[in-house]
Amino acid sequence: MGLAQTTAEKKSDPKRVITEKVVLSYPHLFQPHAFDAKQEPKYTARFLIAKTDRVTLGRIKSALDAAKEEGLSVWGVKKAPGNLKMPIRDGDVEFPDSPEYVGHYFVNANCKQPPGVVDRQVQPILDQTEIYPGCIVRASITLYPYNFEGVKGIACGLNHVQKIADGEPLGNRISVEATFQAIDDDDDDDDEIDNLFL
Repeated sequence: MGLAQTTAEKKSDPKRVITEKVVLSYPHLFQPHAFDAKQEPKYTARFLIAKTDRVTLGRIKSALDAAKEEGLSVWGVKKAPGNLKMPIRDGDVEFPDSPEYVGHYFVNANCKQPPGVVDRQVQPILDQTEIYPGCIVRASITLYPYNFEGVKGIACGLNHVQKIADGEPLGNRISVEATFQAIDDDDDDDDEIDNLFL
């Protein structure tokens, strides 16, 4: 049985989704970020959703249907176009050489206002190091239709993130503990270094 999505969440906006446990990637949750100089800085995150997570995928499917229905007036059509840009993408197709994407879909979400970032007890997370690529979270996202410069699609807004557990850090970055070893106060090699350049 999946984690509950409250009745209030469902009734307040059918386009809103609370995921089950997903993997957080590319988090910019505490400071807004722009990927290039032309972009407006926003709070962003990518969520990796296991293809076996039928609960989350079912919720997203329902939210997509609601967003498409709302989009009819946005797009000025009676039926949703077949070439809509969709927010959920296939990791196996787009990143076949990246192990973390194998067997996963993913969505990119963003917002202009700071999202709520909380722990299992719904207490705010103040230590930003607690949030990293690879940790396990639940996400509150909202799907909505857009029509921008003739491009029609459904985007993903970021509401809140709840950290559920630590996970395997993504990427090839080595931890600081694995990089350095402790140095005794008496172990001073400054003289040797100075002599190198004499």
